[in-house]
Amino acid sequence: MSDILLEKSNIPEALVRKLQLQYGEGAGGILAAFEKERPVTLRVNRLKADEERVMSELARFSPKKASFYEDAFILENAKERDVEETALYQEGCIYLQSLSSMLPPLFLEPKSGESILDMTAAPGGKTTEISALSGGGALITACERDKFRFERLKYNVEKQGAPRVTLLNEDARNLSPYFRFDKILLDAPCSGSGTISPDHPVKWSEKLLSKCVSLQRALLSKAFSLLKSGGTLVYSTCSVLREENEDAVRSLKGAKLVPLEPPEGVPLLPSQEGTLCVAPDGLFEGFFVAKLVKP
Repeated sequence: MSDILLEKSNIPEALVRKLQLQYGEGAGGILAAFEKERPVTLRVNRLKADEERVMSELARFSPKKASFYEDAFILENAKERDVEETALYQEGCIYLQSLSSMLPPLFLEPKSGESILDMTAAPGGKTTEISALSGGGALITACERDKFRFERLKYNVEKQGAPRVTLLNEDARNLSPYFRFDKILLDAPCSGSGTISPDHPVKWSEKLLSKCVSLQRALLSKAFSLLKSGGTLVYSTCSVLREENEDAVRSLKGAKLVPLEPPEGVPLLPSQEGTLCVAPDGLFEGFFVAKLVKP
């Protein structure tokens, strides 16, 4: 991206420089992606509906299936408010969700009967996706410390009809050390450096980044302590910055990295071998995912 374009952009200069330092010439593509509006995307809730009904009732929006996930759809001809007026949405048969945020539960591979912790669960997109992927059979504990966001989580879990979900209005760092889980999803609070778009104003700052880095490491450490031996931890952020991603993963001592296969059709940025960093573009948000196992 040229200096002239940078001057017209509302992206903080400190973030621009971080991206340039980390990605070199590739930073221009990231910054250009921040100026693009992404189409409406959603996930079919298999607990309540099937693809046939969704395709039929959303036909006027010309739904297109995403290549990496059979339950993910792209609506090029719709606004979110149009979808929210449909019976499908009001009945909880679909969930409006960015394509990138659907990835962590897929890599978690939840199964019926497994005990699963979603550490920072609001607003509930990943919690309900985990439930749906397990056919409603996983035993899910979903934590959210913020009261307002917790109410949103509760609303979405109930609306989506996700069973066997225990909701805790609690900071996951305060969970009893006697808990043990088969699998844990830590979609960590982050600086949001991958989600910038015309619809999502810039909230990034170096102060926010520093605060998030500290919180991410504390949550990772807690997650590892709550994991059963042989258990799986999926760590994700909606950031494209190394401090919140690869550096966070490296800070967790004793964990074994499980290499991830790049999903079909998902654009990627360079990242630590075995991890995935989704490149923001006109369809995807910037996102990072790593999968770890506790020996």
